[in-house]
Amino acid sequence: MTATRLFSTLLMGAAITAGCTPTVSVQAPSEPITVNLNVKIEHEIRVKVDRELDDLFEDKEGIF
Repeated sequence: MTATRLFSTLLMGAAITAGCTPTVSVQAPSEPITVNLNVKIEHEIRVKVDRELDDLFEDKEGIF
């Protein structure tokens, strides 16, 4: 009787342990990944203004 009780206890313990194992699943997303690139580009405007100011100061050297 002790062997059957031990066997049933081990069997029950194995069933509980198997029921509590965590599962990890890795899946690809159903929608494609989108990257939103709303970026302001002001570099060109600043370069133009800087060049115009350089030209203005070169023309009139005795301003300052």
